[in-house]
Amino acid sequence: MQIEEIDIHELLPQQEPFVMVGRLIGFDDKETVTATTVTEENIFVDNGVFTESGVIENIAQTCAARIGYINKYILKQGIQLGFIGAVRNLSITRLPVTGEEIHTSICVLEEIFGMTLISAEVKTGDETVATAEMKIALSDTIADKTL
Repeated sequence: MQIEEIDIHELLPQQEPFVMVGRLIGFDDKETVTATTVTEENIFVDNGVFTESGVIENIAQTCAARIGYINKYILKQGIQLGFIGAVRNLSITRLPVTGEEIHTSICVLEEIFGMTLISAEVKTGDETVATAEMKIALSDTIADKTL
């Protein structure tokens, strides 16, 4: 199966309308990339603009897609719940607008004791619109995908 063919909902503990990533387009040991088209229906869109909260959640869900891929396709287990532990050095140069496709890449800097530290970059086309560092804490809890 091609990575782009994976239904993103299989990888995430979140459910609609709280899904902030559209599809997984890249994965390796250190980097994960998602693509998302900003739509007017998105709960974090206000007056045609993807809000700061939406950008942060998009980064966090790119992390969730990474761990979901590892759990489902590598470890062959359920999808773990994760939580944002910290956001540092967040820089948003401009907010994406409806109709734009954003590509969010995360790079794993460190993993230790159920915590993952990543750096993130959100781009639309060749333009970087946001960067951040984020800590994600993984829970031992497996998401109930039957809800």
